Order: sequence, then C-alpha cells, then structure tokens
Amino acid sequence: MSAIRRILVAIKDLDGKHLPAVLKAAQLARACGAQVELFHGLTAPLYTDGIVLRERGLGSLEQDLRQTALRRLEGIAERLRMHSIKVTVCAEWDYPSHEAIIRRARSMKADLIVASLHPGRHRMPWLLRLTDWELVRLSPVPVLLVKNPHPYRHPAVLAAIDPGHMHAKPLKLDKTILNLSKTLSKALRGTLHAVHAYARFPMGSYAEEMSGQAVQELAEEAEHLATLRFQRALRPMRVARARQFLIAGQPIGAIEEAARKSRSAIVVMGAISRSGYKRLLIGNTAERILDQLTCDILVVKPADFAGNVPLSSRGARLRISIPTGALGYAFGRY
Repeated sequence: MSAIRRILVAIKDLDGKHLPAVLKAAQLARACGAQVELFHGLTAPLYTDGIVLRERGLGSLEQDLRQTALRRLEGIAERLRMHSIKVTVCAEWDYPSHEAIIRRARSMKADLIVASLHPGRHRMPWLLRLTDWELVRLSPVPVLLVKNPHPYRHPAVLAAIDPGHMHAKPLKLDKTILNLSKTLSKALRGTLHAVHAYARFPMGSYAEEMSGQAVQELAEEAEHLATLRFQRALRPMRVARARQFLIAGQPIGAIEEAARKSRSAIVVMGAISRSGYKRLLIGNTAERILDQLTCDILVVKPADFAGNVPLSSRGARLRISIPTGALGYAFGRY
C-alpha cells in the first residue's frame, strides 16, 4: 500500500481541546488528496435502571448518546472542512476500543488509521493490553500513533527495514515500508531516511573462543554483507547516503539512534503479531519501541496479515441497576 485515499481518525476524547491526531490527519489528507472520517467508539457501559429502561427503551438511550457524540464530531469536522478537506463522521456502539476502530477501518476500507498515543509510559505493555498496543498488534491497516503534538513541517521520515530478515519479518514488508515512507515524505515535502540494524556476529558463532583476528574478520564480513543488502533494498528509493543509517546492534537501539540523528518526525516500521508465551516473554519490537521514541510511529503489517478481530460489532454494553428498596439490595449486570 502506497497511496493514501481514506484516513480514519480515532478520537478518544470528544471534549479534548488539543487533538494532534486530527491536525496531522488533516495535513496528510490535504497532502495526499485523501478523505477523512472522524470516528468515536462508544465503548463505555450504558448504565440505567429498570424504570428508565421500561419508559424510554434501550434503543432510545443508545440513540441519544450516539447523537450527542455525532454532534461533537461534526463540530470538529466543520473546522477541517474550512480547509477544503472532505470529512465524514461516525460514532458507533462497540467494544473494546481497539476492535471498534479496526472494524470501522475495515468497513470504510481505510488506508490509514491515525490515533493519539495514551500519555505516559506503559509498564509491561504486552500484559496490560492497552488500546494502543492492541491496535498496533491486531490492525491489518497501517496505524499512525501520534506522540508529538507539533504539526509536520518538512518532516524527516525514517523507514526502519530489515533486508537481512533477521527478525522474522516477511520479505515484502520492507518494500511496503519503503514505499509508504516515500509517499509520506514526498506528500509532506520532507526527506526520506532509512535505518537497518544488523548483527555484528551471526547467530551460533562463538566470538569469545576465537582469536582477535578471526573476530575482526567475522565482524567485517557481517558489515559488508549488511551493507550490500541495505543498499540493494534502498536502490529503487534513491535515498541519499547521508540519510542511510546502518547500525550494528538490536533494532530498538538502532532505530532510536537513527531517529535522533535524523531528527525524524515519523518512524515507519513493520510488525508481526506474536501470541502465547513468546509474546508474553519478549513482546514485539514495534510495541516495545513505542515508549522509547518521542516522534510519531507508523506501524505496517504484511499484506496477508489477518488480525483475528471479529467482523461483527458487539453493540452496547448494558448495565441495569435495581433500586435498593425494591429487593433490599442493589445489583448490576451486563
């Protein structure tokens, strides 16, 4: 995917005064000639009591709250339309939040999801399963997580690729990352940069048992091979040598270093979903690096990625309370 025609903006807080995700989605829409949809998932349980439910009905309660959300979204949309951006709005009862966003993105055939990252650092994200992490993990649609509130001004876009495929990334994913990075840098009148982290010593080598000369030769061979692969991958993109970062080390540290040196506004990287004990123990590079970078992060998946998010909306969650005087106690249920 390289062309961006439909952008879904996930708005978490309808009362927020500063909406950097909306601002940056608008910039992208104008630059790419794309249309925008502002989406808010009504995910909170619907609290009511038996009397109100009997008098008004569940459908009426849901509709009233949905209309309130739509009016607030329209207020935001009108500001964007003043800049000749085509904007629609949508509010739906669905949960959890990340599934609601993914389902709507599929429904409207979005090319890009834009969302603001939750503030603050997250501890053990692969255990907490916060919306941001789950959205990155499960969305087949590229996700731009906005961390920096400042608008784009000729941004540096850093493509993080793995031409050696040392970290189990599918072969075609690098091409997708580079094409999307080029699209963004060109549309936003920025600059394209690239980074590749490689292992100084091949897996299975025993450097500590080798002579100094042998270790040096092994490191030089690894660097030479990584250079050839990196340059071969970048040849169609015509990335200037000064904007190429070939770094020996782990991906997280290499990407962070390259982003700092290039003063990147956006880092584009790939991710594959892991599950079970492997995910529990080591997490995922894309997820772990979300806390490390201060710039925006665009995460893309392989073309055949599924995500396993159910197609059908879950609708509203209803919690009914019965007055204490009715049965001597109160209780609720979903």
